[in-house]
Amino acid sequence: MALTRSMLKGMNLTEEQVGAIIDAHKETVDALKEQRDNYKANAEKLADVQKELDDIKNGEDWEAKYKAKEKEFAEYKAAVAGKETLAAKQAAFRKLLTAENIPDKFHDRIVKMTDFDTVEMDGDAIKDEAKQREGIKSEWGEYVATTNNQGDRPENPPRGNTVMTKQEILAIKDTAERQNAIAANLNLFKR
Repeated sequence: MALTRSMLKGMNLTEEQVGAIIDAHKETVDALKEQRDNYKANAEKLADVQKELDDIKNGEDWEAKYKAKEKEFAEYKAAVAGKETLAAKQAAFRKLLTAENIPDKFHDRIVKMTDFDTVEMDGDAIKDEAKQREGIKSEWGEYVATTNNQGDRPENPPRGNTVMTKQEILAIKDTAERQNAIAANLNLFKR
């Protein structure tokens, strides 16, 4: 049985009371219709969701996917740790090269040719440092920088107090001679 205005008037209600009851009833019915529509839409989606769930249960092996991703992540972490360890070994080895008086310009070449798989670390330093130093001396000794602090030979005396201008130095054609003149007169080329 539906709620109508004529039925409410038959109960001897005023027009205001009838209008208020009808408005309240309309709000209730509209809310119920909206709920019904939502339930209907969800029921239509349920078939798709159930199909997805069945596909996951039957076809896809989520546990294998998880283990594969876990293994991939572990390999990535190991690769990053390996790179960090290699960088630490190389930095410590460069310190040894410097301690053995090998110029910095040769460090990159030597580091590229060194096998760091055999080098073991003890914190920030290389284990068995003495052995590594001996290896550096035997393999790379020819690169050791030596300083020769003897004066000019008598058969090649210095030029004396000849003062050259910047233009005269730059006019020298021989590159080596020009560089020597620049080195002897650095005060002319400072800014």
